[in-house]
Amino acid sequence: MTTWGLILETTVGSGERKHTEAYVMAHVEGDRETALAELEQRARAYTPEHPRSPKRRRLFRAGDGFLLVVDGSWQFHATRFSAVELLDDTDRPTPAERRESEPVAAEALPAMTPPPPPLLPAAAVDRDEDGVPVKPSWLGRTDLP
Repeated sequence: MTTWGLILETTVGSGERKHTEAYVMAHVEGDRETALAELEQRARAYTPEHPRSPKRRRLFRAGDGFLLVVDGSWQFHATRFSAVELLDDTDRPTPAERRESEPVAAEALPAMTPPPPPLLPAAAVDRDEDGVPVKPSWLGRTDLP
């Protein structure tokens, strides 16, 4: 049975730091039509981070995927959704492990941003109700020039 990767390529950042990043949203086992149907559902439901104030949203079908173009006040942002056949994966679970877990198509989307750094113990730092340190850790350091 063919395994399809559902790939999301999206514009992140703004201005001179605007660039494209790619993510594997999920894996789908089955035929191409099944993968494209799942991909279309995800493309229609996807809300990009940029632009913050969207003016127009257009979803196009292109070959083995979709292209979402969202016009903002000043710039447009594009997100490409592709269904691609998985040929090799160094961390692929064995078929027995895959059957024991939930279906591959039901996997959750990966986090689009890296996890925040671990927080220091609450007793070591005074924090406000949102968990933000009242006094920054760098304030009062003697090892800084």
